[in-house]
Amino acid sequence: RPGVEGFNQFSLFALVSVVFCAVRDLATRRIPAHVPSLFITLVTTVTVTIAGAAIIVPLGGWTAPSGRALGLLTLAAVLLLIGYQCVIMALRSGDISAVAPFRYSALLWAMLLGYLVFGDVPDALMVTGATIIVLSGLYAFYRERIRHRPVAADASGLPPDGL
Repeated sequence: RPGVEGFNQFSLFALVSVVFCAVRDLATRRIPAHVPSLFITLVTTVTVTIAGAAIIVPLGGWTAPSGRALGLLTLAAVLLLIGYQCVIMALRSGDISAVAPFRYSALLWAMLLGYLVFGDVPDALMVTGATIIVLSGLYAFYRERIRHRPVAADASGLPPDGL
């Protein structure tokens, strides 16, 4: 919800994270094709690990995880590696405007998991905000598709006036 009452240092971490994700996506497109996607995944993973280690002290320090937590952390790490690899391959082979709208499905998954795991029922404002975000992404995808579509010529073989 917009407003400053819920804003704290954790909100700032989320905001900075989004900026880094956008920079990562744009940088991924610029990496030469001869650099293997798996190497990019490894560099991304190491970078995230180092960043996590750097912010662990301000967030309360290290606490040894239980065996169950360590198992879940290992599973999360494997799934994250697979996710990184898929995103990197998609960004390298597809247009960002075509790949980005699929990212918005994370909103739907977050809402569904929030409901199933935490019993958090989305209210009208949450659904409205998520709908606006998803529709804006789909519109950007549509606009880019239209923009890159070849212009049809009329019978004279010339493009329409103004183009």
